[in-house]
Amino acid sequence: MVFLAFAFAYFLSALLRAVTATLAPEFSRELSLGAGQLGLLAGAYFLGFAALQLPLGQALDQVGPRRVLMVLMAVAIAGCIGFAVAGSLVQLLLARFVIGIGVSACLMAPLTLFRHRFSMATGLRANSWMLMSGSLGMVASTVPTRWLLPHLGWRGLFVGVAMLLVLALGLIALVVPRDPPRRSTQVRQGANGSGYWQVIRSRAFARMVPLGFFSYGGLVAMQSLWIGPWLTQVRGHSPEDAAAALFFVNGGMLLAFLAWGLAMPRLNHAGWHADRLIAVTWPLSAAIMGWIIWRGEAAGALAWALWCMATSVVTLSQPMVAQHFPASAAGRALSAFNLVVFLGVFGVQWGVGLLIDGLRATGWGQTAAFRAALLLYLVASAASYGVALIVRSPSRFGTVAQ
Repeated sequence: MVFLAFAFAYFLSALLRAVTATLAPEFSRELSLGAGQLGLLAGAYFLGFAALQLPLGQALDQVGPRRVLMVLMAVAIAGCIGFAVAGSLVQLLLARFVIGIGVSACLMAPLTLFRHRFSMATGLRANSWMLMSGSLGMVASTVPTRWLLPHLGWRGLFVGVAMLLVLALGLIALVVPRDPPRRSTQVRQGANGSGYWQVIRSRAFARMVPLGFFSYGGLVAMQSLWIGPWLTQVRGHSPEDAAAALFFVNGGMLLAFLAWGLAMPRLNHAGWHADRLIAVTWPLSAAIMGWIIWRGEAAGALAWALWCMATSVVTLSQPMVAQHFPASAAGRALSAFNLVVFLGVFGVQWGVGLLIDGLRATGWGQTAAFRAALLLYLVASAASYGVALIVRSPSRFGTVAQ
């Protein structure tokens, strides 16, 4: 029941993250938004998300995941109501920024609890199944959202999500055990490796920063925004067909995370740790992205689903990084890495949009501009993979005293 309460909250967080891909045609038509403005609107969520990660990690370790999550979900409810009544792009950006702040603990809070209570293999399974619940939220942001749109409008949809967040908040209050009392000095003891400086300077963290920014962040950026415009503007799909295609893509991600959750304990026992799986599997992701770029208009939902599924291996990096630190620093290690990921999401979402708009302004065709933007993203991702591959990972707690 505790897992399901957390999973429901993260389901709603992921729905809010990805719904801009489905609603992009509505925003473009009603508010006359260009690609750069769409990228900014989608990225405002991630900017708010990223802005809270460092204080969030401190709060998770000092105050406890249950208390922190409940307070922030109340903020998310207010953000959804604000988005529903917003009358301008600036107001929409501000409301989406607040939503990002409000749901910023929906994954970090349960992962912090899992780090305290679960073994590494079980923690990896729980991480994958939390991400599976997020994929289910992304599935809900596609065809089901398009079905509801004519009846509720996009503003009514956000009111409905606010009501569901109230329900999720009530479930967490009801079933999640209360946080134990924490001493304020516990999280400030640098000798225990609990400060952010110890986390950031460790080799286990630093070697994964580029991969977290470009590959993990890029996965979320594409899934939550740019796959949708690719399908409508490059492939020529209608908004309804694009929503159906996104349903297929996100369904593939759901199956990928289900498979990772089922397989990780056995793979871990057999010596296939997260580091090794990323090293072996990520090149397949790069090959599929290269194929998408090469094929252009011919690359549709199947290609994007395969790319997302192959790239999902990078999500194992987050709990892997946390395992290099003692449990007393788990919140900070997870949140610091999450900050990297969501800065990457914001950077890739907005950067791709700005590049597409810039190339279009100089006379490039729509498809050529998209392909060039994705090629630049692929080069950056490949470089980040190279860093993670070349820099050796230290042993667990190798740079931080337990």
